[in-house]
Amino acid sequence: MPDSNYKKTETKLSEEENRIRLAFQDRDWNEIKSADSWAIFKIMSEFVEGFEKLAKIGPCVSIFGSARTKPSHPYYKMAEEIAAKLVRHGYGVITGGGPGIMEAGNKGAHEQGGKSVGLNIQLPFEQFNNIYIDRDKLLNFDYFFVRKVMFIKYAQGFVVMPGGMGTLDELFEAITLIQTRKIGRFPIVLVGRKFWDGLFQWIEEIVLKEEHNINPEDLELVNLVDTPEEAVKVIDDFYSKYLLQPNF
Repeated sequence: MPDSNYKKTETKLSEEENRIRLAFQDRDWNEIKSADSWAIFKIMSEFVEGFEKLAKIGPCVSIFGSARTKPSHPYYKMAEEIAAKLVRHGYGVITGGGPGIMEAGNKGAHEQGGKSVGLNIQLPFEQFNNIYIDRDKLLNFDYFFVRKVMFIKYAQGFVVMPGGMGTLDELFEAITLIQTRKIGRFPIVLVGRKFWDGLFQWIEEIVLKEEHNINPEDLELVNLVDTPEEAVKVIDDFYSKYLLQPNF
């Protein structure tokens, strides 16, 4: 067994070294054109499939969070409850389609008979689509940036559960697009003050007050809550100001 683990580690290191070396290799125009042309067609196909499947999806909320959260964890149960409440309030649910918090979101939506969308990403580890996604609403992506467009473009709100690098990437993508007015000011709800407080204290004290890299109103783009009821209320209250209601 130790030999097997050593070989796996060695293979991973060699793959990483090859990727790094390839980035520095000179390529002629034919090589560039051939490789990049096929990549462009693959990217286009992912956009087209996403647009076609999601264009008429109706009002939805994207739920972000860790793929590693176990079903026994309180955050899993909270995500499931939030999704169920969103469906009962007329929204569909979009997740990353994988396990953990994503599974919880799809499960909550599915069990309430609501629209359950999964935007799955092909990874060499950890990611596989969960069983609670509507069959006609499962999309598989090779490119993170295409997947993020779908998360943002077809959601009317964002619920962000505790997670890792991918969750933070999705969170700051949404904040940046709202801050720069590339999309409307849709509600962003962060669930779990204990998890998020330290990050946003640093943003307030260092990024805002010490370095002046953002404006005070940028901090108003997010809402920190602790319960499923609070999370759904933020979204309901936001749309009640515009006299808008989901139409499922």
